[in-house]
Amino acid sequence: MNHNPDKSSSFKSRDHDHKNSVPRAESLKSSKEKDPAAADKNETNEQGGEAKEAEIKYTLEKAWEDIQHFLSGEEGLEIPDIIDKYLDLVEHKVSRLEVPEKSKGCPVPDPEDDGWFHKVVEQMSKLHRHVSTVFKSDSSRGPLINRIGRIHQRVMSYLEDEFRVLLEESRTVEAAADQSPDAGQDQAKEEPNFPGYSKQVLATLNKISKLMISGGYEFECYEVYMVTRRNTIEETLNKLGFEKISLDDIQRMQWEAMEREIPPWVRAFKECANIYFSAEHKLAQTIFSDNPSVAKSLFANLIRVLFLQLLNFAEAIALSKRSTEKLFKFLDIYETLQDHSSAIDSLFPEECAKELKAELTATRSKIGETAICIFCDLENSIKSDTGRTPVPGGAVHPLTRYTMNYLKYACDEYKDTLEQVFKEHSTSKPRDYQGNSQSNNDENQSPFSRHLIKIMDLLDSILEAKSKLYKDVALSNIFMMNNGRYILQKIKGSPEIHQAMGDDRYKKRSYELRNYHQSYKRETWMKLLDCLNMEGLNVNGKVVKPALKERFKSFNAMFEEIHRTQSSWVVSDKQMQSELRVSIAGVIIPAYRSFLGRFSGYLTPGRQTEKYIKFQPEDIEAYIEGLFDGSTSSMPRRKT
Repeated sequence: MNHNPDKSSSFKSRDHDHKNSVPRAESLKSSKEKDPAAADKNETNEQGGEAKEAEIKYTLEKAWEDIQHFLSGEEGLEIPDIIDKYLDLVEHKVSRLEVPEKSKGCPVPDPEDDGWFHKVVEQMSKLHRHVSTVFKSDSSRGPLINRIGRIHQRVMSYLEDEFRVLLEESRTVEAAADQSPDAGQDQAKEEPNFPGYSKQVLATLNKISKLMISGGYEFECYEVYMVTRRNTIEETLNKLGFEKISLDDIQRMQWEAMEREIPPWVRAFKECANIYFSAEHKLAQTIFSDNPSVAKSLFANLIRVLFLQLLNFAEAIALSKRSTEKLFKFLDIYETLQDHSSAIDSLFPEECAKELKAELTATRSKIGETAICIFCDLENSIKSDTGRTPVPGGAVHPLTRYTMNYLKYACDEYKDTLEQVFKEHSTSKPRDYQGNSQSNNDENQSPFSRHLIKIMDLLDSILEAKSKLYKDVALSNIFMMNNGRYILQKIKGSPEIHQAMGDDRYKKRSYELRNYHQSYKRETWMKLLDCLNMEGLNVNGKVVKPALKERFKSFNAMFEEIHRTQSSWVVSDKQMQSELRVSIAGVIIPAYRSFLGRFSGYLTPGRQTEKYIKFQPEDIEAYIEGLFDGSTSSMPRRKT
C-alpha cells in the first residue's frame, strides 16, 4: 500500500447507503415530533434496544472471534454464516450514531464511548482486505464482497468525519479563548499553546490516522489533515493582522496602505518561524508517529505553501516604486528574513529545505538590493534641492535636518543591517570618491561607511552653494555655522555615525566650524573695532576732536546697524549662541571700555557727550545679548 501523501488522489465516492445514513439518524427525531403516540412506541423500542446493548456488544465481540478463525485460515475457504450476522450487527450499531451539532451534520461516534467504533473500523478493514484478496476472482462471492465494501466505506466515511472534527477542535479552543474576558490582555500567552490540542485528542487523532491508513484511506486522511491545518494556520495569521494579498493587489496599493501591511507580516513571519512551524512539525510527528516519512512530507507540503506565500509578499514589496521613506520598512523585512532563516534547516527535509532556503535567499537579496538603491536615492534627493531662496536668518536648512535625521535614524537603528546589506548586495564598487586628505583611509572603511561619508560630503557641497545665496558674507558664515553645528551635534549624538566617519573627519568638521566663526567675526566685529583705532587721533601730542567725534559717530552708527540686522538672525543651538555672544563681547567690550576711558574726557560734558557717547559698556553687553534670537527688537534703554 502506498502511503505517500504527495501522490494525488480524490475522495472515494460514498455509496447510496452512506448518503442515506444521516437522514436515517434524523428520522428518529422527526418521527417523535409528528406523532406523539408513535414517539412513545419508539421510545419504548429504544429502551428495549438499550437493554440489548450489552448483548449486541457481546455478540459483536463473539462474532468477530469466530471471524478471526476464518481470517487465519482455520475455516478453509468457506465463508462462515457468522459474517452476515456480524455485518447485520455492525449496520445496526452504526445506524444508531448520533449527529452532534459540532460535526456539521456528519455523524461521528461519541467520544465518551468505550472505543467500539474504532474496533469495528479496524475489524471491517481486516475483513474487507481479506475477502477482496482471497475471493477476488470468485464471482459467486460478489454480493457479499460488495456488502462488506459498502459497510467498510460507510464506517470509513464516519471515521474521516471524526478526524476532521477533532482536527478543527483547535479552532474551537481558540475561539473560546478569544471570547474570554482575559483573552485580549496578553495574546502572547496563548501562542505557545498552539495548536491547542489536548493529549487525549492527540491520542485519538493518532489512532484514527493509523486506522485510515491501514484501511486504505490514506489519501483521504492526508487531504483532510492538509486542508484543515492550512485553514487553521491561515486563520491564526489573520488574527495577527496578516492576510493573503495577491502580487497585483500589493503593487496597486498606495505606500500608506502597503506600509500598514508590513508590521503584521513581520510579526506573522516571526511567529511562524518561532512557534507555528515547530508546532506543526511536532503535530505531524505525533499524529503520524508510525509513518515518519509521511509526517515529514505532510509538514513540508503544508508549510511550504505558507512559507512561499509569506515570501511572495516580501517580493511584491521589493517590486514597489522606490522612495527614501520606504528604506526602514525594507530593512525590517530584510532583518526578519535574515534572523529567522535557521528555522528552515532544522525543520524541513533536506530537499525541501534546500528549495526554501534558495527562495528565501533570493527574496532577501531583492530586498537588500532595493534597500541599497533607496539609500543611494538620498543622493538624488540632496542634489534635487535646487531652491534659490535662502533660509531666513541663516537658520539650519530643512535639507540638513532631513538628511541628518535620516542618517542618524538609519545608523542608530539599522547600522549593522546596512553594513551587511551593502557588503553582501552591492552590485558595484562606489564611484571614485573625491574627498580630502583623509581619503587615503577609505580602503579600510566598509562600503556603507564610504557611502555615508559621500552623502555627507555631498550635503556639505550643497550647503556651501546655498550659503552664496546670501548677499551678506557675515550671514553666509552664520548659515554655515548653524548647519555645521547641527551636523556635528547629530554626529556627536550618534556613536554609529561617529564610528563610520572616524575621528579625523569629525575633527576636521570642528575645525571648519571654528573657521566660519572667525570669518564671521572678521566680517562684522573687526570692522567695528576699526572705529576704535587710535591711529590719527593724536597730532603733535594733542587729540584731534573732529576726528574723535567722527570715530564715536561711526562706531554708534555701525553698532546700531549690526544690532538692527543681526537681531533677526538665528543661531538655534543655545550653546553656540551663548559661545558666540561671549566671543563677541570678549572682543568688543574691553576695546570699547578702554577707548571710552581714554577719550571721553576730551568731549565737552553735556550736549557733546550725549551726542557722541550713546553707549556705555553695559549697554553694549545688553545689546549683544539680544543678537541671534530671530526677532527684530528695539535697542534697550541706555544705562546712565
